[in-house]
Amino acid sequence: MSIITIILLVIAAILALVLILGVVSPKSYRLSRSVLIDTSEAHVFIYLKHLRNHDSFNVWAMKDPNMKRTYRGIDGTVGFVYAWDGNKQAGAGEQEIKALEEGKRIDIEVRFIRPFAAVAQTPLTLEAVSPTQTKVTWHMASSMKYPMNMMLLFMNMDKLLGADMEISLGKLKDILEAR
Repeated sequence: MSIITIILLVIAAILALVLILGVVSPKSYRLSRSVLIDTSEAHVFIYLKHLRNHDSFNVWAMKDPNMKRTYRGIDGTVGFVYAWDGNKQAGAGEQEIKALEEGKRIDIEVRFIRPFAAVAQTPLTLEAVSPTQTKVTWHMASSMKYPMNMMLLFMNMDKLLGADMEISLGKLKDILEAR
């Protein structure tokens, strides 16, 4: 066999491996993190349902202090959209309040544009542990299309995103307990 044939066979084998890995790789991921906040469920809900407030605790929103932000609709209501366009770290995208269950749940859909296109569901759920304590759980779920889903074999999304979620929830706790 000639060198060119061997090179072509190696390239074909690598491509076949990539395509097979994409077929057997997970197609989605989901994770969640929780924090216990020493304040009432109503107080937490009123603060969290306003997406503009998320800039004060969400570490991803803090990646670019000069990020361009635009808003559509009435903050704290279903249909409100918060869009951002930032540096390489912050990327670009928008998030929308999809549903509200008073005092219990805020359903948010995040649509990423940059660094790559993706959609994630990021609901926040609240549970009254006592009249003065609330457990807040931040969920995140998304899927990746074939063959991009192959990255899930090599990336631990729970570790990669979970640490930032924990830091953000810690900041949220500090803010709400100081009020």
